Amino acid sequence: MTVEQGVEARLVPRTRRPEGEERRCGWCRNVLPAQESVGRPRLYCGQACRQRAYEQRSATAKAGLSADVVLVTRAELDGLQDRLYQLRCAIEDVQTLLTEKPTKAELERSLAELVRSTGRLDRLWLNGKAAG
Repeated sequence: MTVEQGVEARLVPRTRRPEGEERRCGWCRNVLPAQESVGRPRLYCGQACRQRAYEQRSATAKAGLSADVVLVTRAELDGLQDRLYQLRCAIEDVQTLLTEKPTKAELERSLAELVRSTGRLDRLWLNGKAAG
């Protein structure tokens, strides 16, 4: 095993995926096409993503950081914390409502807000892509 293969092996855990679960590019997180041939599974959707991942690994190694370190801007971290707070509030609203005798409309409204908050978190990407 080469050094580069060892680094890639550490980046992508070798766990079996449940049937039907989609594989994602190790850089841009786009869904990878289904693998129709035998061999090593693809890690990246193309050469550009493979190159960006290599540059990232090189930069973190030069800075003396471990491979599992994730760097985000203060604005990105603040945005993530805001979304997590919204999700926590939505969960608490549903929990509170369940202790009462909610009407169907109240329950639907609270659950819709919970789903909306969850959906916003689901669209987050760690590589800097704008979230919807």
